[in-house]
This record gives sequence, C-alpha cells and structure tokens, in this order.
Amino acid sequence: MNPSTKDEIEGSVHELEGKAKETAGKVTNRPHLQAEGNAEKSAGKVEKKIGQIEKVFEK
Repeated sequence: MNPSTKDEIEGSVHELEGKAKETAGKVTNRPHLQAEGNAEKSAGKVEKKIGQIEKVFEK
C-alpha cells in the first residue's frame, strides 16, 4: 500500500473515531470528551486531505 492511500485510510479512521467521541461527549454531557472528539475528527480530515494531495503529486 502506498503512503498516500495509507494516510487517507488512517485519516478516515481518525475522523470516524473523533465523530464517535464527539457524539459520546454530547450524549453523556462531557464537554471534554466532545472537544477531544472534535479535535480528532479535524485531525483526521487533515490527514485524509494530505493523502489526497500526495496522490496528485505521485503521478
């Protein structure tokens, strides 16, 4: 697996994990968990975008 694909997959996983944490934080009224999830979700989006950009330059 090339590095750009790996970044995209890992980014998607982090994005989903972050979304789950964010939702759990909302449901359980734990703002810290909600903020942590939001940060992880954002980091996942960035990681996924980096993988997409790397693919463009691989060609």
